[in-house]
Amino acid sequence: MEDPIPLPLAADAQNAFARWRVWLRDERRMAAKTLESYSFDLQSFFRFLSLHRGGAIALADLAALEVTDFRAWLAHLAQQDIGAASRARAVAGGRSFFHWLDRSGHLHNGAIDLLTLPKVARRLPRPVAEDQAAALVERAAFEGTESWHGLRDEALFLLLYGAGLRIGEALGLTRGALASGDRISVTGKGNKTRIVPILPILRDAIERYLKACPYALRPSAPLFVGARGARLNPALAQRTLRALRQQLGLPDSVTPHALRHSFATHLLASGADLRSLQELLGHASLSTTQLYTQVDAQQLSLTYRAAHPRAKS
Repeated sequence: MEDPIPLPLAADAQNAFARWRVWLRDERRMAAKTLESYSFDLQSFFRFLSLHRGGAIALADLAALEVTDFRAWLAHLAQQDIGAASRARAVAGGRSFFHWLDRSGHLHNGAIDLLTLPKVARRLPRPVAEDQAAALVERAAFEGTESWHGLRDEALFLLLYGAGLRIGEALGLTRGALASGDRISVTGKGNKTRIVPILPILRDAIERYLKACPYALRPSAPLFVGARGARLNPALAQRTLRALRQQLGLPDSVTPHALRHSFATHLLASGADLRSLQELLGHASLSTTQLYTQVDAQQLSLTYRAAHPRAKS
């Protein structure tokens, strides 16, 4: 978390910045990558301010900032070809910092809340078709340098598709996670825990893998392990899926995360309600889950145009 280049901050601002990062990590339990991104954005902001206003930045300087200063910062980012999504994330990090400064009694400055966020086009999820997902899982069982590797990959990819887990969530599971039988406890973004049901076909695949695995995995051990018995590296799982999709002639959009998208899209198409889907996916906001309704509607439109006689003409 330490920045190798000294920041242009006075002691009071440096201390506040360090305490804010600890608060994000320990109190908010922010995901490590998000915390790293927020920290990077704030460091960039401080360096801009130092050039923009001159000298080291103290809390008094932060309290005196006006909305024009924040707009100048956004304009500076745009001039550096920083994309809209990254600029929006930078504003989110900046607002988090200034809101914390306010709540902790350091200073009050609401100018950053007057910024208009850059418009970010939300990309629709790109799910895998049902037959493609089935082919991937089936092929995985027969690949790998060792037979148990194939059974492991089959169980892993089936878990992504059949339970909607993120790759990091699946690889974060322990052997003891299966103790409850038909459900597992999953730790997702922000260290939030949710309960996900496990279908018999998923449990059977995992049991086949565990029976073939040469390592005696204790309840606290990782569920999915590599060749030497350590937790499976996500890069290896991604490389395996990449090789499988090439063998099957599938597009580059077929990734581990696309299997999670497929779980959501196919459940929605089968009549699942959005609230239940939100819980299963571990989304903090329902608006994120609602993106899948657009995918479903888009697919319905494509099916209609392909099948209707008048549409063909």
